[in-house]
Amino acid sequence: MTRLYAEVIGDPIAQSKSPAIHGFWLGKLGIEAEYRACHVTADALPDYIAARRADPLWRGCNVTMPHKQVVMPLLDRIDPPADAIGAVNTIVPLGNGQLAGTNTDAAGFLEPLARQLAQTHYFRMARIIGTGGAARAIITALAGEGFTLVVAGRDPAKARALLDELAPRGEHHAIDLAHFADPTDFAFDDREACCDLVVNASSLGMQGQPPLAFEWSHAPPGSIAYDIVTAPLDTPFLQAARAKGHRTIDGLSMLIGQAAVAFEKFFGQPAPRQHDAELRAILTS
Repeated sequence: MTRLYAEVIGDPIAQSKSPAIHGFWLGKLGIEAEYRACHVTADALPDYIAARRADPLWRGCNVTMPHKQVVMPLLDRIDPPADAIGAVNTIVPLGNGQLAGTNTDAAGFLEPLARQLAQTHYFRMARIIGTGGAARAIITALAGEGFTLVVAGRDPAKARALLDELAPRGEHHAIDLAHFADPTDFAFDDREACCDLVVNASSLGMQGQPPLAFEWSHAPPGSIAYDIVTAPLDTPFLQAARAKGHRTIDGLSMLIGQAAVAFEKFFGQPAPRQHDAELRAILTS
């Protein structure tokens, strides 16, 4: 029996949790469709896109590294916010062989911050660690929410270039990643009515990667620590933040949030988010 399907593409792709997430939602809603992982190399990407244009059963795909930027010239239309972010993580068919690219990472990142962002703040600041593809979406999203940004990377010039491209308005700062590794005795001012974030938008701390060296004396009281790493889920970065009394948000929050936006685009129904606790248990078992 032929069925509608969507996919996630990347190189590598075996580590992706997207098939488990979308498959869980399809099962809960009783939708006769499937969601697959498809290994696509850079050389094979044009042929993959060409083949899917002509497949009436294909409902679209999520795009992971290293294709989020190089896939853009292969598409017919780039929709907001992918045009501002400069990266596509979701492709959907428009009909007549036409394809549109968009980006759900920004919405997924902001979702667990909705309660804070609904409040009025005297000042908002985010310290963002990383200058890769995920950082592009996070910088764009937080700049749009009125945050002053401090972006830290191994190459401060790259961090500056990202800010100049993605958040040209505002008093934003680019610094060396090593700045946050050593303790500081900086005396923070009164943070009442302020919103402070510390975001690990890098792969540091992920299994097989070096740890993220962040000294929590750089974070104002009441900061929220947000780590996009999903393996391990409870990273040393988050553990250290909790030990200092900070609220934490793990990588599954963004992953599930961005997947939910894509799911509705693929299958025409909202993801059944009332089952998030069950889904999290499956993804962490």
